[in-house]
Amino acid sequence: MAAYVIILREEPIKDPEAMAEYQRLISLGPPPANLKPLVLYGASDPLLGTPPDGVVVLEFPSMAEAREWYDSPRYREARVFRQKAASHRELIVEGFSFPG
Repeated sequence: MAAYVIILREEPIKDPEAMAEYQRLISLGPPPANLKPLVLYGASDPLLGTPPDGVVVLEFPSMAEAREWYDSPRYREARVFRQKAASHRELIVEGFSFPG
């Protein structure tokens, strides 16, 4: 069952150099073949509550594959810089499919 990594940036970027280093590190190689970007900081229309500054949604075939990517040495090194650049909330959510 599909799983989604959701990253919510809670504030504007406060450390542009850290964000630049994050972007450099994630661009060093091709993204995993099983990663499908669905949302990358697109326009949003807040409906209720405090809106995040930005949203990323990445689809993976399973929770295990999403966790494997998130905990990979390459992404572990890069995400330190993203987290330094601004406050974020991050989660993995299992998808849903209708029976039948």
